[in-house]
Amino acid sequence: MPLTITKITLALPLRMGTVNCFLLQGEAGAVLIDTGAANRRDELVKRLTAAGCTPGSLKLIVITHGDFDHTGNAAYLREMYGAPIGMHAGDAGMASQGDMFHNRKTSNQLVKWIAPVWAGYKKADRFEVDIQLADGDRLDEYGIAAQVIEIPGHSSGSIGILMAAGELLCGDLFENRKQPRYSSIMDDLATAQLSAEKLDGYTITTVHPGHGEPFQWAEFQASLKTAK
Repeated sequence: MPLTITKITLALPLRMGTVNCFLLQGEAGAVLIDTGAANRRDELVKRLTAAGCTPGSLKLIVITHGDFDHTGNAAYLREMYGAPIGMHAGDAGMASQGDMFHNRKTSNQLVKWIAPVWAGYKKADRFEVDIQLADGDRLDEYGIAAQVIEIPGHSSGSIGILMAAGELLCGDLFENRKQPRYSSIMDDLATAQLSAEKLDGYTITTVHPGHGEPFQWAEFQASLKTAK
């Protein structure tokens, strides 16, 4: 079967928008990119099952960054599907300690307390990373022709997944709720801009953000250059 990308959009708590997970399926297996928040666990499993994802077929769970609306179901799915969790070392402490400010430059004690409650993230949802992913790593052994690109800015351990056809899953470096833009929540904008410049060196067609709709990279790239 040719590589397919199934976008699974899950509602966030308190009507605070949505978050995307992506199921990549090829002939040799499937890889799930991000897992949504724990409050939509049943819906996620239902959508994965409908897409033909079963224990044995899911080879890897990739987390693009450590926010709870992306890591919320990783530990549960690892146990359910027997698939390891891959993540960048820079954000691994967020997952293991249940602290979204673990590696960020700024901290907000109120948000730090509220965030896990908001996302339904419990101690049982914390996890240790099985596979540390870094720039240039490939996912071919898991059945998907794709590579890892380090794109810090939203967090220091943020990564993107670039597939052979030029489709980029960018986590929260960018969003497209109303129009393509940098994420509205950014730990280090200057670093994010450097990440965007780094992407100029790759052949990218379509960008799939963690929040919102896909967009064409060439058009957005031109808008970034015009804004300078």
